[in-house]
Amino acid sequence: MIAFNRTRARELASRTRAADAPLSRAVGLLGRDSMDREEALWIVPCSMVHTFFMRFPIDLLFLDRELKVVKVVEGLKPWRLSPWVLGAHSVLELASGALRDESGASRAAAGDALELR
Repeated sequence: MIAFNRTRARELASRTRAADAPLSRAVGLLGRDSMDREEALWIVPCSMVHTFFMRFPIDLLFLDRELKVVKVVEGLKPWRLSPWVLGAHSVLELASGALRDESGASRAAAGDALELR
C-alpha cells in the first residue's frame, strides 16, 4: 500500500504494511534493526504504542476512522510509551525523520486527511 497525505498532496510511504491481526499487531516492528523512509506500518486498531525492545526511534501519525490525523509524535525513542490518543483508531508508524522533508518542513500535521491505496 501507499500512504498518501491528501491534504498536502504528498506521498508519505510507498511500502506500507497493515498490521490488523492480533499477532501482526503484537509483533509490529520488533526484531528489526532499522526502517527506511519509504516504509510504514499501519496498526489497526490502535490508540497507543510502545517501543519496548525496539532498536530505533519512530515517527507516529495517530488516525481516526476516516484516516484524519489526530496527533503527530516525532522521534519516539526505544523503551518509551506514546501518549494514549483519544479519538485515534489506528496509527501509522514511520522511520524517525520521515515526517520532515529535506528543508525540515512537516509532511503531515493534525487535521490532515490521509489515504491508503
